[in-house]
Amino acid sequence: MIEAPALRRLLVVDPCDDCHRLLPGLRAVGWDVDSCTLENATERTCDVGLLRLQPFHLERPEAVKELITHSGTEWIAVLNQEVLRLQNVGDFVCEWFFDFHTLPFDVSRVQVTLGRAFGMARLRGQGTVHIDQPEHELLGDSKPIRELRKLLSKLAPTESPVLIRGESGTGKELVARTLHRQSQRHSKPFVAINCGAIPEHLIQSELFGHEKGAFTGAHQRKVGRIEAANGGTLFLDEIGDLPLELQANLLRFLQEKHIERVGGHQPIPVDVRVLAATNVDLEAAIEKKGFREDLYYRLNVLQVITVPLRERHGDLSMLANHFSHFYSHETGRRPRSFSEDALIAMGKHDWPGNVRELANRVRRGLVLAEGRQIEARDLGLISQHGFATPMGTLEDYKTRAERQALCDVLNRHSDNLSVAARVLGVSRPTFYRLLHKHQIR
Repeated sequence: MIEAPALRRLLVVDPCDDCHRLLPGLRAVGWDVDSCTLENATERTCDVGLLRLQPFHLERPEAVKELITHSGTEWIAVLNQEVLRLQNVGDFVCEWFFDFHTLPFDVSRVQVTLGRAFGMARLRGQGTVHIDQPEHELLGDSKPIRELRKLLSKLAPTESPVLIRGESGTGKELVARTLHRQSQRHSKPFVAINCGAIPEHLIQSELFGHEKGAFTGAHQRKVGRIEAANGGTLFLDEIGDLPLELQANLLRFLQEKHIERVGGHQPIPVDVRVLAATNVDLEAAIEKKGFREDLYYRLNVLQVITVPLRERHGDLSMLANHFSHFYSHETGRRPRSFSEDALIAMGKHDWPGNVRELANRVRRGLVLAEGRQIEARDLGLISQHGFATPMGTLEDYKTRAERQALCDVLNRHSDNLSVAARVLGVSRPTFYRLLHKHQIR
């Protein structure tokens, strides 16, 4: 049995008379055509869009940008001579549209352009990541991130303190927010405080609050962060930077479950779950008398270790595409995909700043990109194909090459493992066996 060709849906926005005359011919060659106004276009779905660009669209471009950004497909602009003469129309069309046509239409060329746009939309859709979870969701499908989500689902329902450890930029606050969101306290406050970002002379007042007149400048009573988190979760980031004197006060609170405001003498009961995070070696700090051992054991009842980005094989391209969509609203530019050169450069980079560095580089890339894709140079990276590797046996070389090949193909095809296996020239079962052998997924 011969399968019917896939339905191709075309949405024509604000059609003109020339557009209406074009539509019967498009339907005859297999397009399912719908039309509407720009105000109603966001409610429609399509595979390709055709939009008659008018002067007021350039004066107030937000509606057009919103439509193209959220449609997840390719759009073609229709321009008359009046619009062609407008300043900056070229930059706007090149930035936001797949192609354009001038009036009157060249029907055969329109059909070719629509076909190319449909193909490009299909390719773009295969790599597009649609995030329906909250912004602070831990994203990724690598083995380390799946194991982390599984661990958090076990720890979240408990009331025990959790110490979150990991390199800077690995998402320790995201872990804390996930623990709070999945806990029984999810409807209560989540209060975060960075112990390393508050001046030492203010941190006691920030944590515990103060009474009116407690010190010069204390013109009114202030509720501290701990008290503000009552019933919910208190997240103490960079706990290793907390001064020793404050460590003693925090320990007393953890033991007695009440606080006293600075300048006050009345104990105030506070019910919070305490989560703490650090990227420093607390055990070494204890040996150097820079961190209290008794506080360490109070905080380190349960422990979570976040994974550096360089060990999250297969998550890199998915996270990069997510940030491309996320920051497109801020930069006012269309989300862009990444060139082959950029993907190779990202795969070679060691990511010392982890996910935070990736987010910042993609943000930069969106601003600097001149073409339809983000290049390695836009990310501030240089693609290097030859890295010196330490000498070893022939088997060592084979193992390193095999693992590198798996990591490289996952960086580019993590959304479709069948394609990844085909690129490497192995069967899907063999591909899974290799992933297991190298403990990648």
